[in-house]
Amino acid sequence: MDEKAFVPPEADFKFFITTLALQASIALGQVANPSTAKTEKDPVQAKFLIDTLAMLQEKTKGNLAKDETDLLENLLYELRVAYLAKEGDSK
Repeated sequence: MDEKAFVPPEADFKFFITTLALQASIALGQVANPSTAKTEKDPVQAKFLIDTLAMLQEKTKGNLAKDETDLLENLLYELRVAYLAKEGDSK
């Protein structure tokens, strides 16, 4: 077996939601797309990802550890503010 084989991170809720948040940040143009190294904007995709995180927040309410709840709340706040700022820029 190759010693440098990819070892994926442990699958947990915080990793999952931060991955979705990173994808939303890429769609908002806040972070360069790692595949292209270019900044791209896709507000429809960003809204979908933000809405997905909000759905997860609603569906998991009362079932998360405090740090998971806090992380999700903070990610949603930051992404929503960024989305609204980008929407305001396009008008």
